[in-house]
Amino acid sequence: MSPRAGKNTGTTPHTLAFVESPVQLLNLLEWAHARHPQPAQEEPGAELTLVVLSPNDPMTRGQLRRMAELARDEGHTVRWEEARGGTTAPFRTIGGLMSLLRRAERVVMGDPFSRYVQLLLTITKAADLVVVDDGTATMEFVEQLARGERLVRWHRKGGRPGPRDLLFAPVSSAARRRLTPTEGRRVEVFSSMPIKESPEGVTVTANAFTWTRARFGPPRVTKGADMVGTSLVETGVVDADRYLEAVRGLAAAHGATRYFAHRRESAEKLHRLAVETGLEVVRPDLPLELIARRGPIGRTVLSFPSTVVHTLPLALSGTDVRVAVCDIDPGWLTEHASPRAQGFLSGVTGTARDVHRLAAVSVV
Repeated sequence: MSPRAGKNTGTTPHTLAFVESPVQLLNLLEWAHARHPQPAQEEPGAELTLVVLSPNDPMTRGQLRRMAELARDEGHTVRWEEARGGTTAPFRTIGGLMSLLRRAERVVMGDPFSRYVQLLLTITKAADLVVVDDGTATMEFVEQLARGERLVRWHRKGGRPGPRDLLFAPVSSAARRRLTPTEGRRVEVFSSMPIKESPEGVTVTANAFTWTRARFGPPRVTKGADMVGTSLVETGVVDADRYLEAVRGLAAAHGATRYFAHRRESAEKLHRLAVETGLEVVRPDLPLELIARRGPIGRTVLSFPSTVVHTLPLALSGTDVRVAVCDIDPGWLTEHASPRAQGFLSGVTGTARDVHRLAAVSVV
């Protein structure tokens, strides 16, 4: 059986939640806090069973374990599933969750693009479905749902479906139908992202990061600048050499000394970045919103287009920290990048509130 942690009361959970990343778990805690500002143990009607569908990446697993402890501190039940621990793991995981799925009154998910989550959605009969932020992907999900399109992550859009995509297509279509509101089914999106186009009947609730601000900080603000890393190289969107040149130029122009690595950035790239730029590479043990809120944090935080240009201004509200975002030059994109990439990244920057916009750094 998969190793599990947390209490087990033996009762039917009012809410069953699935997360696969630290950011999803953070936003689940924000959603739970927005519904019930007091810890869950003080709210008898707010029972929440949180299922962590653990990935294999060590960095992500470490952050998820730290976030799971915070969830327990809030009074939530945490169930850890080694969902990707071998070829039989999905069958064991789904089999172990079957009765919970069938009895849950509400299902909360962090990634509606996840095949795991889509498969689970075909099992549950819950009348309430909630999607909590998975960063900028949430913007794309809502727009695709509104247009009735196939659910495809933005950096893959425009490419030809592979054999696995075609095999999974019926499940994905069924999940999309489950995420479409009907007379007997309510759908909510809880997000800090700018939602421009929402499907009819979908309730959009703003995530203001009130839990983060209540539990952490305010931070000590230093005089320098910090940089936030991105996984655009790892996802095949941006060329690695161009990215490193842009980081070097941005750091030199603004006097940055630290580089907060994204959890998906490769060790090889980060080593090269440290050697070639002189930046101190920091691998956070929690989502950046919590790291920044705890401090210390630079007075200027530099970022490329990513989720943090939307979330950090909210998490750091009331401080003197300025978030500055640098545009992605079209020349940095790889030949394999989706045709949608440049427009999507520009939209991430253009819709960000309370940030200072920087021109793309010139690289040779």
